[in-house]
Amino acid sequence: MTGQPMNLESLVRTAREQGASDLHLEGGLAPAVRVRGALRTMGEPIAAKVLFQWAQEIVGEAQWPNFLERRSADLSRTIQGVRCRINILQTARGVGFAIRLLATFQATLEKLNLHPDLRKLIARQNGLILVSGPTGSGKSSTLAALIQEINLSDARHILTIESPIEYTFRPRRAYLRQREVGRDTPSFEQALLDALREDPDVLMVGEMRDPETMRLTLNASETGHLVMATVHSSTCAEALQRVVAAFPSEIQNSVAAQLADCLVAVIAQRLRFRADLNIRVPECEILIPTNPVKAHIRNRDFFKIISALEIGGENGMWTFQRYGTWLEKRTTWYVPGQNAEAPDSESDEAATDLRPLASAPKPPVHEQKTKPATPGQGMGGRIEIEPSEGDFGKILK
Repeated sequence: MTGQPMNLESLVRTAREQGASDLHLEGGLAPAVRVRGALRTMGEPIAAKVLFQWAQEIVGEAQWPNFLERRSADLSRTIQGVRCRINILQTARGVGFAIRLLATFQATLEKLNLHPDLRKLIARQNGLILVSGPTGSGKSSTLAALIQEINLSDARHILTIESPIEYTFRPRRAYLRQREVGRDTPSFEQALLDALREDPDVLMVGEMRDPETMRLTLNASETGHLVMATVHSSTCAEALQRVVAAFPSEIQNSVAAQLADCLVAVIAQRLRFRADLNIRVPECEILIPTNPVKAHIRNRDFFKIISALEIGGENGMWTFQRYGTWLEKRTTWYVPGQNAEAPDSESDEAATDLRPLASAPKPPVHEQKTKPATPGQGMGGRIEIEPSEGDFGKILK
């Protein structure tokens, strides 16, 4: 950091150059970055008053009273070409920042090195897809990849509800809208109620945080929508148990039956570092609701789901062990390059950059192409809509 002006842009740039996934700023302490899951400090301590000024500039005059009342703020910005999810919080030392540096390329299943079988899940026209995992396991990236796969292939109306918006999408074949809680809608609950009147085919809920959001999400999945949502849990069984346990005990049986009827799949994931590739790749557990699994959910026998996963390979289920074996046998990987494309780049997001390992033969790479509209396709044509840019550069100037 020597010789560079101390500002948020330079810190984000340095963090990205070091391959960090997170950047933490606290008054009187040196900036800390998380690289491959481990924290380490960099540079000199930052004064609390400097962080306070940065917070005022980023939050803005209109939202500053809300920050003073809540003592925290969630927002997203594009800084130095990097999409960042920013949490600003009041601490004992003043104002602190927790910044998640998102991928600089448009996420797809191929670019996240996820199993291609996940593409089968989004072929469904209705139901619920749950993506679970601990904090920092890549749940939002997986959701973004599923949305982008639909965006590149189907003429569907996609509506996302997020807090804040992490990945910005350029509509391709799909008609895509993104709403940010706090800016575009007062709450997840209000946005979900609105969504039922907005004719979406696909609905993405950034996080199911409370019983009311969960109830409305389940209802939406039963009324002809394909709904994707995230929940914090380590395994598929824990994800389902957490959803049911969030409701009062007297209605848990009906919630469990509703969940069993609308479930499309549960994806639990964690990140594993591959030293040979110098990247972290997702390792998944995938639950498909077969008849025995639905019976376990209705009876709330979630512990029996573990054995159903073990014997469900023929039905498209994956345990962490089986998925890890598939990862070991995989020979073709996407490794982000130094000049990775921005999330709202003009380049074709369907293009891939697969790099086979030295010991494996190079497979052919097929570029996905968007088909032109035909009279029977309706909205099937390519839609070019420029997403609104963040005003962070204006604030700094």
